[in-house]
Amino acid sequence: MQNYKNEVHIEPAMMMGDRFEGHIVQGHIDCIGEIKEIKNNGNSFDVFIFLSKKNIPFVVPKGSITIDGVSLTVNDVSADAFRLTIIPHTMKETLFRNYKKGSKVNIETDMFARYVSHIISHQGKANSQSLTWNEVDSISARF
Repeated sequence: MQNYKNEVHIEPAMMMGDRFEGHIVQGHIDCIGEIKEIKNNGNSFDVFIFLSKKNIPFVVPKGSITIDGVSLTVNDVSADAFRLTIIPHTMKETLFRNYKKGSKVNIETDMFARYVSHIISHQGKANSQSLTWNEVDSISARF
């Protein structure tokens, strides 16, 4: 059992009318990941996290992800893992300072990926014609 001295990350929610910036996260936990490797690059750390194949489709390169309440940007995604690049300040000031290979982490996947997946998966049920990812990309590029 891991013990992080009962630490948690808490940030105030954005208020209606506030300037919008950063990631949109909800504070939900979608799944549990496992730290696969932490590589010190000198001026940053690459953190590789295993994730179930069921949840990996909701991890998007350059999309947002939340690890134990820390909102971050995903760099790369593979079939069963993803890579984050963490700056030294984040490594020092968050729970990342406690992580090592094998640490379990709570993950909130990309909200937009979940919504788009849900819409597409139900499109065919409500309509005989469903959208492909290329069609969704084409539609979003027009806006």
